[in-house]
Amino acid sequence: MQKTKLYETHLKLEAKMVPFAGYFMPIQYQSATVEHLTVRQHLGVFDVSHMGEFIVEGKQAKDFLQWVCSNDITKLYVGRAQYNFFPNGKGGVVDDLIVYQLDHLKYLLVVNAANIEKDWQWLQQHAHTYDVQLTDISSQTSLLAIQGPQAIQAMQSLTSVDLTALKFYHHQKGRFAGIEDVLIATTGYTGSGGIEIYFNNESAPRIWNRVLEAGQVFGIQPIGLAARDTLRLEMGFCLYGHELKDELSPISSGLGWVTKPETKCIDHEFLANQKSHPPNKKLVGLELQDRGIPRKDQEIFDLKEHPIGYVTSGTFSPTLKKGIALAIINSSIQLGDPVFIQVRHKLLKAVVVKPPFINR
Repeated sequence: MQKTKLYETHLKLEAKMVPFAGYFMPIQYQSATVEHLTVRQHLGVFDVSHMGEFIVEGKQAKDFLQWVCSNDITKLYVGRAQYNFFPNGKGGVVDDLIVYQLDHLKYLLVVNAANIEKDWQWLQQHAHTYDVQLTDISSQTSLLAIQGPQAIQAMQSLTSVDLTALKFYHHQKGRFAGIEDVLIATTGYTGSGGIEIYFNNESAPRIWNRVLEAGQVFGIQPIGLAARDTLRLEMGFCLYGHELKDELSPISSGLGWVTKPETKCIDHEFLANQKSHPPNKKLVGLELQDRGIPRKDQEIFDLKEHPIGYVTSGTFSPTLKKGIALAIINSSIQLGDPVFIQVRHKLLKAVVVKPPFINR
């Protein structure tokens, strides 16, 4: 089991550590609900250094990424980031990722921790016909997510980069907390604003401490993966292995907005057909009307108790103070329709809604 460079720091903070994607990671430091609300109302810092980072560079880097990625890579420019997924050639998804254009012929790909090896092999499998160089920098790179409505204001004292001028899903390299060449990006997985910063492992303890010092007056707290999951779920953000799978169409998963088959990417014919003739399953949100907490794989029924789908992710929303879920259900079901979720042998009433569950 691997450890991030901040493992000992998390232990000193009395974090509850659990195995996750091959790493010991902090699941929570205090109450997951308190941590969740801290990010929604103020700001928090996450150690997400378990994520994977690949560099793709060379004369045909853009062409290569246009083939393996779902979105239109030509829309990128130096300083911009883009959400994507890897089509798997069989109508499903290898993984979802963010692509950052670092230079004219150089890109950073950030992938899910559990899929680092799988994604690396997938890229290598398709790279041999292109003039590109691939480098896995995952083991050398630390990543902190500083998220929340006060994150930009709190972190400005640590950098000369004008964070307020950095548009959403953009990035810039600069000095941060006294460390050079930190990649500062206005990306995140919480829906509450803020930045993510990438840097060499050796700088992790210094940057972590400086972030907490700068954010102290704003009420910053270290945040674990439990709150990260409830935060992303309130926003309706997909998680690989839940809403995204090898055997599930990305159109059913609600990723039509980043599916551009006109770029001739892998699976482009299938994806074009799915976009013009939507599949019979779709991703929706569910809000419980009865008390209870929905969980992954629980079955969903219509009012006649016919099975119509299953929960992909479920939780208790600290913001709404009710159970919420993402689910794959029959496309015939409409927004506002009542349904039942089978929770512990009981059918609990819920209503179909469109994510996000809260305003961004």
